[in-house]
This record gives sequence, C-alpha cells and structure tokens, in this order.
Amino acid sequence: MSPRPVRALVAAAHPGPTLAVTTLTALLAGATGRPLGVGVLVTAAVLAGQLSIGWSNDLIDATRDARIGRTDKPVASGAVSERLVRQAITISLLACVALSLACGWRSGVTHLALVGAGWAYNLGLKSSLWSAVPYAVAFGALPAVVTLAGPDPRLPVPSLFVTGALLGVGAHLLNALPDLADDAATGIRGLPHRLGDRGSRVLGASALAAALSLAVGWRSDGFGGASGFLGDLGLVMALGLAGVLGLVVVLGRGRWPFAAAIAAALVAVVALLLRAG
Repeated sequence: MSPRPVRALVAAAHPGPTLAVTTLTALLAGATGRPLGVGVLVTAAVLAGQLSIGWSNDLIDATRDARIGRTDKPVASGAVSERLVRQAITISLLACVALSLACGWRSGVTHLALVGAGWAYNLGLKSSLWSAVPYAVAFGALPAVVTLAGPDPRLPVPSLFVTGALLGVGAHLLNALPDLADDAATGIRGLPHRLGDRGSRVLGASALAAALSLAVGWRSDGFGGASGFLGDLGLVMALGLAGVLGLVVVLGRGRWPFAAAIAAALVAVVALLLRAG
C-alpha cells in the first residue's frame, strides 16, 4: 500500500482524540498502580477500540460530509476507499474484543460497553438531546476499564467516575464547536447545537473546572499515599494551568477549545498521579 492511502486511513481514524484517550489510559494505569504488562495490554485494547470508533465515524458520516464539501474528511473526499475503511474497522474490532477480554472479563465487558457507547453516538445519538451521554459514559467508565484489568480487579474510587464523566461532557461540547454550522445544515441537532456556541463554551468550561477540582482534591483511598511537598507544588501548578485552559475554552477558535479539553484531562490524570505518589 502506498503512503498516501495509509496517511488518509490514519487521518480517518481521528488521530487526535484517539491518541489522547489512549494516552489517558496509559497514565491511568500508572496512577492506579497496574503492573506494566497489564497497563500495556489495556492500553492496546483501548487503542483498538478508539480506532474502530474513529473509522466508523468517518464512514457513517461520509455521505453527509460529501454533501457539504468536507475536504478534510478522508472517506468523504475519496482520499481513502470505503472498502479499506470497512476492513480496518473489522480488524480493529476483532483486536478490541480479543485484547479487552485478555484483560479479564470484568475489564473486557466494561471496555466493550464503552466502545459500544462510542458507536451509539456515531449511529444516531449525536443528533439527539442526549448526545453528551456516550461521552459521559465512555470517559466515566475508562478508569474502571483500567482498575478492573489484571489479576487484582477492583473498582476505582467514585470520584474517578464523576471526574471522567465531567471531562467527557466538556470534551463533547467543545469538540462540536467548529462544526456547529455544518451540522445544522445537515439536520444534526445534538446538545451543543441546542446550546449554541456561547452556551456550549460556558457549560463545557464549567464541566472541565468541576472535573479538575475533583481531581486536584482526590485522595488515594486504596491507590497509595497522599503526595508530599513536591506533589502539592505540582497541584498548584496544575490549577494555574487549568486557569489558562479555561481562557482557551472561552476565547479560542477552531479546534483550540477541544485541545484545551484534552489538555485538561491530561492535567487531571497528572494530578491523580501526584496524589498517588
């Protein structure tokens, strides 16, 4: 296969969000003390699942994207064939199932439910008032996918569920901002479209701020002791960075607000790492 279709196939997988969620998984594995082998396995499972979600999104939306002239969408623009994307989806789903179940049935079932939420969004929930629910479910369940993996499965502390769900809602609202006009032209009426640009920014920033507050205030509760001076200093820096990210959410254009949401998620996980240290 020549480099051009390969690049287009990678672009169709939504590499930014895919890489971000995969990185969050690896960091969560470190924050919750999973053995290295388990961490690698669960991270690989999440990568496979995210690839399937990204490719299915481009494939399902291809006709709509072509109608509004989205040249940045590889399937809609013809940069990669639908046949190749379908093959990639099949392979990624098979790998996702195998890798997920190899993490243990508890983690595996939880992760497959998470992937199912992503597919449900692509297949229709994105056009409904409940469009944020798959994001809340997926981000909220991600810590459990990690902590339930391996020989010592356990549920994460409740605050991790809530933190993840808030991050997911914020990410959804901010990710939709650049596409509000195009979506409206093709009948997409999810939560961000009903709230509008300003409402989505305000609610998205509020969700991220609440998530970061929970992450910074989190205590180990079974995942290790609280951090010392160095960790507390890092948390102060994390709060300062959160303020900067908030400004990007409110004032940024294009993909910058969504990038700020992903950065906020990374800050939250780093805060958990510091607390677990």
